[in-house]
Amino acid sequence: MTSRRHLLAGLTAWPLLAGADGLDATLAGLQQRWRPRLAWRPDAAWRAEALATARQLMLLPGDDGSAFATEVLAEQDRGNHTAQQLALRGALGDRVPALFLRPNGPGPYPAVLLLHDHGARFDIGKEKLIRPLAANASADAWTQRYFEGQFVGDTLVNAGFAVLAIDALGWGERSRPGFAKDDQQALANHLLQLGHSWAGIIASDDLRSHRWLREQPGIDARRVAVLGFSMGAFRAWQLAAVCDDVPACVAAHWMCTREGLLRAGEHTLQGQSAFSMAHLGLAAALDHPDIAALIAPRPLLLFGSPDDKLFPWDATQAAWRRLGRAWLGRDGLLTTQATPSGHRFDAAQQATATAWLTLQLN
Repeated sequence: MTSRRHLLAGLTAWPLLAGADGLDATLAGLQQRWRPRLAWRPDAAWRAEALATARQLMLLPGDDGSAFATEVLAEQDRGNHTAQQLALRGALGDRVPALFLRPNGPGPYPAVLLLHDHGARFDIGKEKLIRPLAANASADAWTQRYFEGQFVGDTLVNAGFAVLAIDALGWGERSRPGFAKDDQQALANHLLQLGHSWAGIIASDDLRSHRWLREQPGIDARRVAVLGFSMGAFRAWQLAAVCDDVPACVAAHWMCTREGLLRAGEHTLQGQSAFSMAHLGLAAALDHPDIAALIAPRPLLLFGSPDDKLFPWDATQAAWRRLGRAWLGRDGLLTTQATPSGHRFDAAQQATATAWLTLQLN
C-alpha cells in the first residue's frame, strides 16, 4: 500500500517536474498559433474551396430537397396582409413551427426570411420577430426591449414584403417548459452523441426555410432576402454565404473576428450560448469574416454599435475592414452602419434596413 501511495504521488507531481503548461497557457498558445487555413484571398479558387468547406462543415444534415408537407394551423386577416401559423418539415424530418405574413393580392412579392436571436430566452422564437396570432406577453416584452416596440415582421410586410420566421431548435414550440441557458450544453451534447450538430441543424433548417419561401405562389423566387438580429444576424450571413439563392442579406449586431470573441471575459467563453453557433472544425479553416466574404458581390448590410457589450467594437470594425476587401471596387454593395443604441434593432434601424432591401430587390 505504501509503495502504491508513493507511485500515485509521483504521478501527480510529474507535470510540474516536466514543466508542463497549465490549461490557460495551453489555450493561449493555441490562440496565438491559430491561422485559418482558408483565410480570404482575392481569387476564384479561394471561393470555390472555401464555399465547399463551409457547406460541408456547416450544413449538417443540410437540405435533402424533400417536400415540406406544409400545414396551415391558423390564419388571421390583418387588413393589408394575412398572417398564418404553419408547420413545415425540417431538416431532421420533424415538424417546424412557423409564422408567415403574406401581403393581400396576387403578387409576385419580394420576401424576407427573418431569423430570431438567442437572448437566453427560449419560450419564444419566431414570435420575437413576427407578431403572433394570439396575445403573447413574452413576445410583446421582447419587442419593447430590443425593437423599440415594433415587430420587425410588421415593418417589412407593411412595406410590401412577404415574411417568414421559424422556431430554431430549442426555442419557442421546439423547446420545452423550463428550458434555460444552463441546459444548452446538455442539448448540444445529446445531439453530438447522436451524430448531429446543434448549429448544423439550425443552419440546415434556415436553408430549407429559404427554399420554402422561394417555392410559394405569389413570391418572386429571385427576391427572397434574409434578415436577422443578434444570433439571427449570425444565422443570416452564414445562410447567405452558403446559399447563392439569397440575393441580399441584413445582419444586425453579430459580426466580429473570432479573436475578439476569444478574449478573456468575453461572453463566448463564459456562457453556453456559443453551443448553438459553434460548427465543429470550421474555425480551423475560416474566420467569421471569411465566411461572410462568400456573400460577395451580393449586397450585404451590417449594423454594429460601439455601445454593444457583446462584441468588442475594435474587433467588429476589424471584421468590417476585412470584409471590405471582398467587395473592393463594388461600391454600395457592402454597407456598414454604426449605431448608438447598443445591442438593439430599433425602429430607425428597421426603417433603414427596409429601405435598403427595397432598393436592392427592385
